[in-house]
Amino acid sequence: MTEALTIRSLTTTTELEDVRALESRVWGEEEATPVHQTLTAVKNGGLVLGAFLDEKLIGFQYSFPGFDGTCVYLCSHILAVDPAYRSMGIGAKLKHAQRQESKKKGYSYISWTYDPLESANGYLNIGKLGAVCSTYIENCYGDMNDPLNADLPSDRFVVEWASAEDTKRAQPPYTPPDQIMEASLTQWTLTDEGFPSVTGIDEKWLNRDVVSVAIPAAFQQMKEVSPSLALDWRMRTRYVFQTCFAKGFQVTNFMKYPGSSAPVHFYILTKKEVQK
Repeated sequence: MTEALTIRSLTTTTELEDVRALESRVWGEEEATPVHQTLTAVKNGGLVLGAFLDEKLIGFQYSFPGFDGTCVYLCSHILAVDPAYRSMGIGAKLKHAQRQESKKKGYSYISWTYDPLESANGYLNIGKLGAVCSTYIENCYGDMNDPLNADLPSDRFVVEWASAEDTKRAQPPYTPPDQIMEASLTQWTLTDEGFPSVTGIDEKWLNRDVVSVAIPAAFQQMKEVSPSLALDWRMRTRYVFQTCFAKGFQVTNFMKYPGSSAPVHFYILTKKEVQK
């Protein structure tokens, strides 16, 4: 089906109204991004991309210019796919189209935030796209009331992704999967409901060049069944990631736990100096 997918830049008020309607359906928000905001961004170096099947909008990506004090980059703010069309690789296709447009516009890199405990986003952003992260923001957006974020601090990773693909980029040192699973900083066990629960944080692995951090594979389902367990994962992993980043690690890869019903997946963090 995705062979018929088309992605194009959206610039008209009518197109951006459709984007706003899709955002409301996906996020469950009545106050989606106003059209006057996305239209202004598009007219001033920003970008709204739409993914279409048979001329039906099924996904979009919205970004605008940012400045880090040295160079101008593209700040990727929202990516959404219609729930009926998920798990089809549409998000990745939108990101690759965004990268192409970012390069055309002369941006140095693309940056965005996401919840590090959302394993599907971690797999896409880090594992498939190859973005990296060494910045963690506590409660980045304050209290959020949409279904995905309600009742938890809105902690976020800030990732960076080069606009031009660097085929010579050094890959992290290879570590066998069994060692990655064994040497996770977050140790866990299964609850009676089948969700992972943190049993401790093993900091002895911080003397290695490569470490791993286990996260729940199904964070939203966990939150529905046990909000307290989800909050514990939030606070424990907040400490782990902030500790790792302070010691010179960055997130460079994502590994899925073997098996179709895995309880956890793993971020892989590498000391920056070993990636030269």
